Order: sequence, then C-alpha cells, then structure tokens
Amino acid sequence: MTSADAAPKDDAELVALCRAGDTAAFDVLVERHRRSVYQLCYRFAGNHEDASDLAQDTFLRAYRALGTFKGNSAFGTWLYRVAVNVCLNRKAGKRLLTEPIDEREFTDRSADAADRLVQRKETAAVVRAAIARLPDKQRATMILRTYQELPHEEIASILGSSVGAVKANFFHALANLKKLLREGDR
Repeated sequence: MTSADAAPKDDAELVALCRAGDTAAFDVLVERHRRSVYQLCYRFAGNHEDASDLAQDTFLRAYRALGTFKGNSAFGTWLYRVAVNVCLNRKAGKRLLTEPIDEREFTDRSADAADRLVQRKETAAVVRAAIARLPDKQRATMILRTYQELPHEEIASILGSSVGAVKANFFHALANLKKLLREGDR
C-alpha cells in the first residue's frame, strides 16, 4: 500500500509523493484532472480520438516534467499549460476534423424539436471550425475563457502572458471569430 492510497491529499502533497517515487500518487493526479484536461484537448482537437491522444500526451509530458513544476501556481494551472502547449505544438499542417461531444450527456433532447436540434448542431460545427482557424494564442484564450470558464488571471498564468495580453487576445479572438462567421455566411 502506497501513501497515495491513504486519505485524499491535495495536489501539492501528491506532487511531492510523485517526486519521491510514488507512482500511485501520479495516478491519483491523473484521475483527478483527467476530465478537465480531456475537455480542454477536445476543444483544440475537435474530435474524441485526437483529444484522447492529446490528453494522454499531456499526462506523459507532465509526468516527465514534474521536476520542473515549481509550485508557483496550482498544479491544475501548470497542467493546463502543459496541455495547451501539447495542443498548440501538434503538427502544424494537420488541422483536425471536428465532431460534437456526445450530447446525450449534456443536453435534454426532449426539449427541442428535431429541426432545431439539427440547426444547433450545424451552428456548433460552424463555430468550432471558425475557432479552429483562429491564431494559436487567440484560440487558446478563447477556449480557456469560453469553454473552460477560467478567469483572465489563470489564463495569463497558463499562457505565460499578462492579464492585459489575455484580455486583448480574447477581444481580438471575438472580433476575428465574428469576421470568420460572417465570411462563412457568404
């Protein structure tokens, strides 16, 4: 029985256990952050298969780089930064196809008529495709702010920039997204 099997610990304690060689502690960290990292990767990749690969790569890189985690921010914030870097560093020419997240988990379908549901799916696909066309920093800011609902301060920490730069990136992302969506209507 490892120390990670004992009472639940906070992330900082688990990181310390990992650094001391307790691999089970990292398993706890993975389980704790698996869903949020996957969702972030999905927003970048646009499909489940690539999101799973990106999330797995994120945890692998985080495990290998755990020695570089200084503890200046929350482990989750550092892990998001690793995930964003993994997503942004995927092969440049490979734009991934998008597919909707399984809506059965998130949407009450009984409330919508079939035609409205189809229209919402089509609109969501158009928006996801437009977000995928944004410049990297703007796309990262848009995803972290809109889908992950992170505050500007945490996004700045994840992206290694200032709060002002994050706000500017978000403002420009919204403007570019509107432009891309208008172009798509033509």
